[in-house]
Amino acid sequence: MKSTHSLAYYLEDLWSKGFKLSDENVHFIYFGKNSTNTEDWKVILALQMTLKFQKKFDPSFYISLLEHISDRSIMTKKSAYQSLEERGLSNMETKKRTSS
Repeated sequence: MKSTHSLAYYLEDLWSKGFKLSDENVHFIYFGKNSTNTEDWKVILALQMTLKFQKKFDPSFYISLLEHISDRSIMTKKSAYQSLEERGLSNMETKKRTSS
């Protein structure tokens, strides 16, 4: 049960900071977690990166990230960030700033 609380606590923390996800979005987040059968930390990371890059909850982007980092070869946050960087996601924010 403890691992389930981790994601729930993270979602509660988002809510307390003013980022309100709809019930539909929360259900989709758990759907992604259950369909990929992945750990909470990977789900939280996919959600964090989605919100960072998209500035809102984008279900398609979230599920794409989650499917990518749910790979069993990704065992640490560092390896997850490296893998995402290899996909070009680390430069996404910089590109947005320079194009504005």
